[in-house]
Amino acid sequence: MDKHHYYRDTWAEIDLDKISQNIKSFKTHLPEQKIMAVVKANGYGHGALQVAEEALRSGAEFLAVALLDEGLALRKQGITAPILVMNRVRPEYASLAAENEISLTVFQKEWLTEAHSYVKETKYQIKIHLKIDTGMGRVGFREESELLEAARLINQSQAFKAEGVFTHFATADEWESELFEQQRKKFIEYIDLLKSWGLNPPLVHSANSAAALRKVEGPFNLVRLGISMYGLAPSNELKQDLPFPLEEAFSLHSRLIHVKKLMPGDTVSYGATYTATKEEWVGTLPIGYADGWQRRLSPGASVLIKGERMPIIGRICMDQCMVRLPKRIDVGELATLIGSQQAEKIEMDEIARIAETINYEIPCLISARVPRVYTKKGRILENMNVILNF
Repeated sequence: MDKHHYYRDTWAEIDLDKISQNIKSFKTHLPEQKIMAVVKANGYGHGALQVAEEALRSGAEFLAVALLDEGLALRKQGITAPILVMNRVRPEYASLAAENEISLTVFQKEWLTEAHSYVKETKYQIKIHLKIDTGMGRVGFREESELLEAARLINQSQAFKAEGVFTHFATADEWESELFEQQRKKFIEYIDLLKSWGLNPPLVHSANSAAALRKVEGPFNLVRLGISMYGLAPSNELKQDLPFPLEEAFSLHSRLIHVKKLMPGDTVSYGATYTATKEEWVGTLPIGYADGWQRRLSPGASVLIKGERMPIIGRICMDQCMVRLPKRIDVGELATLIGSQQAEKIEMDEIARIAETINYEIPCLISARVPRVYTKKGRILENMNVILNF
């Protein structure tokens, strides 16, 4: 088997040094706070295992995922650090989580009652983080009465260990937001209530990347770093006034696999939406919407070849797209779709703007069939190719 472990001319590169630098910047910015690295959705498309390992090496103490499956996968891959599942896990799997030392998010008193009937099968305690809905409107305890009942169930049972309590801000990525302040105050009130009921979870967290960047104030001792750990700003508004630079870790590359000359009147791709008006050189790249390079990116998106921007023309296909070249360029020439070449750069935010979405979505959509190449100190550390199970 070839040492590169992939055979196509399209790949993504993840610079682990940049992830490390982002975490270290947050540690300097918030020296009193513990860091929980959010590696759900395969590390926002960057690779959950590799990002988790680098985050832990760089000072993170906890990991967060969205699914029990994601947590179990990390355990099977050798991760021993504390893991929190931030979504609901069915009560019958509480024992499985406990046996694997995976903490669970709880926001229903009924869940506690049902889970208790299953934990008799295991000697392990279920570590739980109580989720409070202070205004996000997604999941979480909303009524004091239900939270009080949940606190009583936890206090009365040896099966549960209240490890944490948290909330999630809906508008932390906006500098001026009344809702943000309302949520912050409401969460502190709930923390005080829990204490008055004899429940004092050691981990108290509210800050996502946006709230961590703006230093949310309160009795909190842990921040959850997601998007900004990967070097992306939570919003364009915050990007204009960051307390420190964020280093974008993800780049996307391909190579020209075919170059041809078009004559006036020749068309390109499905629907013949592009017609040459003069003699033109066109190159084909082996990347398309099955790779997460969305069809909506053309017209609008460019690629970098030889340090110059060159527009994608015609409709993006499932496996290929076409680029207008200023002259004949050799097959095999490197094309950067996200990232830098010489003095030019295409940021994730630019691609998100063309796709009319947010930067979070772009790396998440780059599909598993695009190999991930991990670099550190300018050298390739490893490759990940899901198709070939490498």
